[in-house]
Amino acid sequence: MKFGIFDHLDRRDQPLPDFYAERLKFLAAADEAGFHAYHVAEHHSAPIGMAPSPSLFLAAVAQHTKRMRLGPLVYLLPFYHPLRLIEEVCMLDNISGGRLEMGVGRGISPFESGFFGVDTIESGFRFAEALGVLLQGLTSERLTHRGDFYQLNGVPMELQPVQKPYPPLWYGIAGERSQIIAAEYGMNVVGLGANDFVKNIVVSFKERWEEYKDSPHRATSPVTDPLIGATRPILVAETDAEAEKLARPAYDHWYGNLTHLAGTFGFRQTFAVGDFDQALRLGAAIVGSPERVKAALAAQIEECGFNYVVAQLAFGSLSHETEMRSLKLFADEVMPGFS
Repeated sequence: MKFGIFDHLDRRDQPLPDFYAERLKFLAAADEAGFHAYHVAEHHSAPIGMAPSPSLFLAAVAQHTKRMRLGPLVYLLPFYHPLRLIEEVCMLDNISGGRLEMGVGRGISPFESGFFGVDTIESGFRFAEALGVLLQGLTSERLTHRGDFYQLNGVPMELQPVQKPYPPLWYGIAGERSQIIAAEYGMNVVGLGANDFVKNIVVSFKERWEEYKDSPHRATSPVTDPLIGATRPILVAETDAEAEKLARPAYDHWYGNLTHLAGTFGFRQTFAVGDFDQALRLGAAIVGSPERVKAALAAQIEECGFNYVVAQLAFGSLSHETEMRSLKLFADEVMPGFS
């Protein structure tokens, strides 16, 4: 069992310079604690994401960590020109000493896509083409491509990634189409939601992984045994009561940030559990003493079958001190039980 960290860097009532500085201290501690990887979301013009440029923030993270792998979850490919992203990926893989985990996706927010002038229906086609260009550019000396969205003619690839043929790929999975893409390209995956939902997508993805074992894209992937992750907001405190007292307003704050943009346009967000107590009942969040958190995780791993815990240990309105204490308790008293 591996443990990673997922992070929205959602806005709180704090100046951004202080927010970024405290998060970098948090991640330095996570690196020392032995977490496998740090995954940061990409969002735009919304309070759910204060790292709209994942590469920029991860370059800073790379300077404050030594062993922990790091990457976006995910780069929103329709928002980038692939040539620019190829160069960013190569820079970041070199700056981090070959620690990049390269998450890719099309984006789930039609409002954010609209801000970039990308039609929601078109974004899937743009993503597929951009992914092909990205992988070609990371493995070629010159890049030539003629497509519906991008045209490149013999562009010299002056930068190359440290990891060959390219850094491991990641994808967020939910429906069948996302599972097929991840299986076809040989990607690690992460899902979220209630236990029943996560269990179903884990089972289904394992079937798709076997089904697409002979895909030509899989032949070049560095991922041979995929990590299948479940992300959960997690808070650990000395007692169950204290943990719930701290987590409840922080969860509400995080969910408010998550749904803010959709709400502005009169829509409801449906992929995350909004009620804190319901999230606890359904397994979408885990809160409590080390003993309770450990028991809850063990039960979820047994029931759902994932092999990677992606803990969202910093979220909403939690203070830096609370996040640091939760991180230490999780690393010292929860993680060792799964080694």
